Amino acid sequence: MKLVYFAWVRERVGLAQETVSPPAGTLTILDLVRWLKTRGEGYEAAFANETIVRAAIDHAHVKPDTPLAGASEIAFFPPMTGG
Repeated sequence: MKLVYFAWVRERVGLAQETVSPPAGTLTILDLVRWLKTRGEGYEAAFANETIVRAAIDHAHVKPDTPLAGASEIAFFPPMTGG
């Protein structure tokens, strides 16, 4: 699955995008975030507060308990404000 990182999430992870194969049992966005945090300091820093970073599956905003089944692209980004 393709992961895309934006803004300070990208800066902390050190990548704009990557393709990953999460382990079995990685069923939701939150599972994916928790697995990513085990991949190194940059990921741990980016996802330190699991409630702040937002996610989108195939360009649609989703909640942390959203299943990953069928996802081809997952984007992670900081919260946005209106203006």
